[in-house]
Amino acid sequence: MAELVEKHDALLLDLDGTVWSGGEAIPHAVEAIEASGLRAMYVTNNASRSAADVAERLRDIGLAASEEDVLTSAMAALGLAKGRLEAGDPVLVVGADSFKQLVRDAGYAVVESADDHPKVVLHGHNPETGWRELSEAALAIQRGAVYLASNLDTTLPMERGLMVGNGSMVAAVTSATGVTPEAAGKPGPAMFHQAAELAGAGSPLAVGDRLDTDIAGGVAAGMPTLHVLTGVSGPQALLEAPENQRPTYIGADLRSLGADPGELRPRPQGGFTVRVDGDAVVLDGGDAGAGLLEAVRTAVSAAWDSGARVERVRAASEVAEAALEHWW
Repeated sequence: MAELVEKHDALLLDLDGTVWSGGEAIPHAVEAIEASGLRAMYVTNNASRSAADVAERLRDIGLAASEEDVLTSAMAALGLAKGRLEAGDPVLVVGADSFKQLVRDAGYAVVESADDHPKVVLHGHNPETGWRELSEAALAIQRGAVYLASNLDTTLPMERGLMVGNGSMVAAVTSATGVTPEAAGKPGPAMFHQAAELAGAGSPLAVGDRLDTDIAGGVAAGMPTLHVLTGVSGPQALLEAPENQRPTYIGADLRSLGADPGELRPRPQGGFTVRVDGDAVVLDGGDAGAGLLEAVRTAVSAAWDSGARVERVRAASEVAEAALEHWW
């Protein structure tokens, strides 16, 4: 049997919700990545930690990772800023200390007040960000500073659930200023192209759990994508996904890297038959043992091919009903 990894020469892996959740390895993730035998690049929208810190945490959960295997959205945001700055220019950084140090190491002056006339405001995730930091950013932007964000994820998956993400913090500044920042991270294609270049990859596979960032970014970069059901976006989100957020492959978790790519593609399978009835997909039939994944791939293939606005799935058989009990 052919395996998905045999079609690719590198993995561009999301972290939160794909490799780990709240710092704990997602079941089967470490083993699947190591077994793939491919160069793994960890591409994360989380700008609150340095590449070195991320690599250390990856090693803590059992992955052989170095700083060179990590690309953060803070690094990508700094890349956007460099075209607008000269050496020594003042930059207001809303974000973690590691983000501020990254900016200092690049030769710029990190300031904390709008009164220091920053040329650029860089906004990255930091759990400690509060009213004062957001207000200084708003004042600087009102006075003409260029506003750049590491990413616009509205939520951040943690062990207790979905916490407030950088995009939600950015929304407060946008509300106060009327300025929407240019974002460096996913779903833009830049991080994916940069990660592929760093990996020396000609046929990378982008892997993630979130359709509007991980998958949309891979699609924008023109890369095949694998969506895993271990994080934010579930079957319902897949059913309603716009064209630019539709993955090439759908798997339960990272063990799908070793699966037959033909089985992972959205298409009728598991003995299910399907038809579109108004705003619903009607799932019928089903072989004994067919479950959620077969139902998902069958249902979304019909929804996507129909061109209609499909919002729900309806079971028309006992097997389909049992499979849809786990729909979310």
